[in-house]
Amino acid sequence: MKAFEVMATLNNGKELLLDDHLDLVTPSRVKLIVLVSDENESDPHDTPVEEIKASLRRALQERKEGKTIPISELWEGIDD
Repeated sequence: MKAFEVMATLNNGKELLLDDHLDLVTPSRVKLIVLVSDENESDPHDTPVEEIKASLRRALQERKEGKTIPISELWEGIDD
């Protein structure tokens, strides 16, 4: 059995509208598990815009100050 994860919306007509297509070659039966967010629960993928802007500003400032690590050095010692 293959697993696919895709976000969807349940509309007023109780229809489930998928955000993306599933890569299925032939029609087939599927097992559907529905996880519904609480109204107070935030989506972990919805990072507030101000937080994103602040992170980009920090990254740009670090770049200007030379506080970066060359990509070639990022994986040094990772397999120790």
